[in-house]
Amino acid sequence: MKDNLKVSVITQTILPDAKPDRTESRFTSGVSMLRMNRIAVSAIFFMHGLCFASWASRIPSIQEKLNLSSSALGTILFALPVGFFVSLPFAGWLVGILKSKRVVILAAIFYSVSLLCIGTAPGTVALFGCLFLFGFFANLLNIAINTQAVAVEGLYQKKIMASFHGLWSLAGFVGAALGTWMISHTIAPFQHYIVVAVLFFTVNIVCAFYLVTKDEAAGEKRPLFAMPDKPLLGLGIIAFCSMMVEGAMFDWSGLYFIKVVNVKPAYTGLGYTIFMVAMAGMRFLADGFSDKFGLKRILQLSGLLTTAGLLLAVLLPEIVPSTIGFFLIGMGVSSVVPMVYSAAGKSKSLSPGTALTAVSSMGFIGLLIGPPIIGFIAEATSLKMSFLTISIMSVAVIVFASLMATPSEGKSN
Repeated sequence: MKDNLKVSVITQTILPDAKPDRTESRFTSGVSMLRMNRIAVSAIFFMHGLCFASWASRIPSIQEKLNLSSSALGTILFALPVGFFVSLPFAGWLVGILKSKRVVILAAIFYSVSLLCIGTAPGTVALFGCLFLFGFFANLLNIAINTQAVAVEGLYQKKIMASFHGLWSLAGFVGAALGTWMISHTIAPFQHYIVVAVLFFTVNIVCAFYLVTKDEAAGEKRPLFAMPDKPLLGLGIIAFCSMMVEGAMFDWSGLYFIKVVNVKPAYTGLGYTIFMVAMAGMRFLADGFSDKFGLKRILQLSGLLTTAGLLLAVLLPEIVPSTIGFFLIGMGVSSVVPMVYSAAGKSKSLSPGTALTAVSSMGFIGLLIGPPIIGFIAEATSLKMSFLTISIMSVAVIVFASLMATPSEGKSN
């Protein structure tokens, strides 16, 4: 009784016009609804990452199943960014009409179904279509669940956004480990994806009762696309370059360990797993390092670590050096996204929501187009050379971090 009264007082203080949700109260057994909101959003973030990592961890299996060349795989991988871009106007419209809670529930269902479709695709055309849908619903869920995260953060009245994204990264590690286990036991991708989809369905049903009903961000208008000013453009380029490397690691790390490092099939996911462990672990520590060393030095160090990791994996393509290299890459890319998003939120020219939209859009483009570009370079030269070429992106992070003035630092840089 006291807990329900406490939640009511907090809700009326922060959202005076909010009405109590009887459905939510019915399913809250003595636990603060605010805490349940956070747990629910965290669980969806985790499952979003697990679903994406499950696809990425089985790319070598799907390539082998369909007998795809590197260039053919690179072409097919373009379906993901195409689906992402097509979903942008629909995502904003649906969230505005249906509210983020309903969109999260629906997008999570179709996201899981599209993963199952990937596992059953009989040919290249079908796989392209399935990946298009996968990218479409992945971004739809991404926008809706981030809207939920903003709402929960507003209710808590403190910064907790990084913890949500940290869970997405942690899910990538779990997904990589699960994929490695599935491969080592010769379990087909479709059977693997059934396990993930059923788990996602279950989590989605439970979390549906605890997602935030009111998600309006204080009446702020957030356009889907906004032209960033010079400082934000610099941050966007840094995000683009770093997430291009990150996307390459998601989709090509398994193939790199098979074709370049020449590991046994049971160790196919080793590089991806090590990469995700480093990225997830460092992402939870990024805020503390930023306070101590500052944004500019963190970004420079991130680019340096990423470059060193890529060069180590390329120049010494043995299992130990390559594993260490992938660990360094994970450490390098881990801090860039949360640091850049934090700086963008302090923009003096655009509202926090609009600035984050502009910068995150540029970053996500890099995440999605990186894998196809790797495929084309690998087909023209070699997979080893494509990883060497992608190191240009990490060097660019160092250069732009050294030359640009961030919105939060102004003319001091």
